Amino acid sequence: MNSLTFNGHGVWAIYKFEMARALRTVWQSIVTPVITTALYFVVFGSAIGSRMTEIDGVPYGAFIVPGLIMLSLFTQSIFNASFGIYFPKFTGTIYELLSAPVSPLEIVIAYVGAAATKSAVLGLIILATAALFVPLRILHPIEMLAFLILISTTFSLFGFIIGIWADGFEQLQMIPMLVVTPLTFLGGSFYSIDMLPPVWRTITLFNPVVYLISGFRWTFYGSGDVGIGVSLAATLGFLFVCLAVVSWIFRTGYRLKN
Repeated sequence: MNSLTFNGHGVWAIYKFEMARALRTVWQSIVTPVITTALYFVVFGSAIGSRMTEIDGVPYGAFIVPGLIMLSLFTQSIFNASFGIYFPKFTGTIYELLSAPVSPLEIVIAYVGAAATKSAVLGLIILATAALFVPLRILHPIEMLAFLILISTTFSLFGFIIGIWADGFEQLQMIPMLVVTPLTFLGGSFYSIDMLPPVWRTITLFNPVVYLISGFRWTFYGSGDVGIGVSLAATLGFLFVCLAVVSWIFRTGYRLKN
């Protein structure tokens, strides 16, 4: 096949297969995160919301909605993309994929596109679930959707990298559970970092997740812990780093054939 020809049929076939897998595991893919979100509202809304009524003029229950969406978005984007590319490695069908008339770019578009789609849809479902518990307002809906898609794509790329790097199912869970989730909890999901003492606020600014959550919260309420420009730059920077790593993986064949 001509290298300049885009194999849309191949991309669509992989994309459909990955989307069908989400429908086969609908409980794990959709229902469980929604139940988890509802439990967060019950626990944090009752335990903390009764003591902390507002943050930056926003009711506490509504304030934590962007953080809850990001918490699910990060973990599900990584899981969907990492498992999607790891499973062919585990079963040995990765060789068929690599020998098929699809380019590395088309493979990435298919797997990352499917994972990002599932994560973005889940984010919207969680948003609808949150609206059942608290009154919401979204000042910048277009920017909110753009951030949702951008962050879903970025973390799906990150998950794709993890799926290629992982040697076992334990490693698939290691980074999301031991790195991403703690950083999300410490990144202002359930509080404003302006509430921290100056020293801890400065330390928290080294947490990259802060910028993603802050930017997404800005699209809801018009304010965040850092400027929207800084948040967008940090998100795009992480995206370009992931793209560079994926490009290097396919250029060198790192862990693709062993």
